[in-house]
Amino acid sequence: MRIGAHVDSTEPLAAAAERGAAAVQFFLADPQGWKAPKPRADAAALRAADVDVYVHSPYVINVATLNNRIRIPSRKLLLSHAQAAAEVGAKGLIVHGGHVGSDDDLATGLDNWRKTFAYAADNGGFPLPILIENTAGGENACARRLDTVARLWEAIGDHEVGFCLDTCHAHAGGEELLGIVDRVKAITGRIDLIHANDSRDPFDSRRDRHANIGAGAIDPDLIVAVIQSSGAPALVETPAEGQAADIAYLRERIGS
Repeated sequence: MRIGAHVDSTEPLAAAAERGAAAVQFFLADPQGWKAPKPRADAAALRAADVDVYVHSPYVINVATLNNRIRIPSRKLLLSHAQAAAEVGAKGLIVHGGHVGSDDDLATGLDNWRKTFAYAADNGGFPLPILIENTAGGENACARRLDTVARLWEAIGDHEVGFCLDTCHAHAGGEELLGIVDRVKAITGRIDLIHANDSRDPFDSRRDRHANIGAGAIDPDLIVAVIQSSGAPALVETPAEGQAADIAYLRERIGS
């Protein structure tokens, strides 16, 4: 079982060595911007490294929205990040589930996800797994509560898509961590990646604020149990100064 961390994109392999990480996740461009990623000089080194690589897409991407000025550029940007992630040998591209407006029909937003995969298929296809991540807040979110995730998976249909389970997002979003792996797999059939994060805020707070493991509101035993029962690799997206300790703790508890 591979355990790692989200790191700065400047020197991800050096950051992995510093933390004792067997996997890294990073952005390929400004997470709050709309610019397409540029080729990386270290692409060959990343592909050859004995470190699993994951890429997180920009936060601005929202392929579910009914706003054409956001939805259409989001589709294009998601595909460009998928192509760039494949170039560095990434095992998956993580993207948030997105949301619709307060007065919009969520069913239309879910169908926009289906259209996103259709758009990609018409443009060469996604070259690596797209991992949709559960989110912490929003009444009109596509992947906050598991009942909505079930509707999303039904809308996506035959398109192959993976799932990234974030423990902080689940806790803050009002989903109990006890037994959540079985509940997710009953919907998606798979969990490809765990974001193993503690939460600074209480259950169902709908606030996405990560804490180092044991420093927040989630029982560390629950985070460990999620990783163990999922059988998936885990990445901590916790404050950088505590990531090495987080990885060491998880590795000791899981025996990896």
